[in-house]
Amino acid sequence: METQAILSFDNTKTAFAYKSNTELKEAYRLFSLMANSWLVTLGTALTPWAIKSGLPVKGVIRKTIFKQFVGGESLQEVTGVAQKLAKYNVQVILDYGVEGKESEEEFDKAKDEFIRVINYASTQPNIPYMSVKVTGLARHSLLEKLHALMQTTEALPLIKRYDRAIQQLSNEELNEWQKVHQRVRSICDISSEKNIGMMIDAEESWVQDPVDAITMLMMKEYNKGRLVIFNTIQLYRHDRLEFLKKSEEAAREHNFTLGVKLVRGAYMEKERERATEKGYTSPIQTDKTATDEDYNKAVKFCIQNIDHVGVVIASHNEYSNMLAVKLMEQKGLPFDHPYVHFSQLYGMSDHITFNLALAGCAVSKYLPFGPIEDVVPYLMRRAEENTSVKGQTSRELNLIKKEIERRGM
Repeated sequence: METQAILSFDNTKTAFAYKSNTELKEAYRLFSLMANSWLVTLGTALTPWAIKSGLPVKGVIRKTIFKQFVGGESLQEVTGVAQKLAKYNVQVILDYGVEGKESEEEFDKAKDEFIRVINYASTQPNIPYMSVKVTGLARHSLLEKLHALMQTTEALPLIKRYDRAIQQLSNEELNEWQKVHQRVRSICDISSEKNIGMMIDAEESWVQDPVDAITMLMMKEYNKGRLVIFNTIQLYRHDRLEFLKKSEEAAREHNFTLGVKLVRGAYMEKERERATEKGYTSPIQTDKTATDEDYNKAVKFCIQNIDHVGVVIASHNEYSNMLAVKLMEQKGLPFDHPYVHFSQLYGMSDHITFNLALAGCAVSKYLPFGPIEDVVPYLMRRAEENTSVKGQTSRELNLIKKEIERRGM
């Protein structure tokens, strides 16, 4: 039986079975608003300011964009969402939405919260993974300095570049970075002990090298014959397919299992603007076709090397998801293979998630949670993404409209 016969992303009955009629109408209204680019531009500019100014906007945010894309403000609220998804065989990648902090006290608090989340996830049968942003644990300017230092020895392997860069830090900076390293290690220790997979998020290109390095070091330590730590690879960067291949070579050389989450990317406009402003070649692919080609090549590469590479196909692209399923079929892999996982953002691409789950694939929703003021940066990215990614909002709207009509609402 062909894949298409058992798996279709056009099945809106399956896609939206978990939504009531009221929830479906609310989602339609929200995506209709997000289709208006000037409204999104205005909203993303004013919302962070309004929150910081203490204006009474949290109620509106909570009932609209927050409800659509976030699991809740607390773990208690997340539990309800996770249990609802579990009824449809959809798992959860839990994300405590903290980033961009600047003080040691805030970093330690974030570390403790990440550990609390891991301990919570270990009690929930439907939450096998969590996500961590290193920018929630380290000062951005320190990451930026380390990255710049690593770039001066670009020809060397990643860990050698990292070691040389660290040696060039001042004593004060070195002490600060050692605290960052220890925070990450503490989180990895608990992840390993509780058997909760930890996905380290990608960052902007100008701070990514030290994040890659510390993630690689953690994989070398914790991914011995198992999958605990995952790096995130943004394929809208033209150098990331090659980075994936080098990471696989390192995994073979040092005898650990490579864990990767494949995404297209989240900082495209910011990356291009900075490259223009500072006069360097943009790290972003020349066009979407090049991004799609590299993404699909990365999917193939991981599944071809599935004996020692674990992959999370984190994509809203129908073709990429179907390609992965077909490649699994060709290799005779079960759809719920422990080294192949699919994931989409909560609130988006339900037609992919729930139909993959129905076909028997291991699939999850990426589910952020946290106080509204902490997840605002995430929410603003979702609003911008739905406006800037060609066809994203119209696709969501068309699918929701199709289901509304199917229900005769």
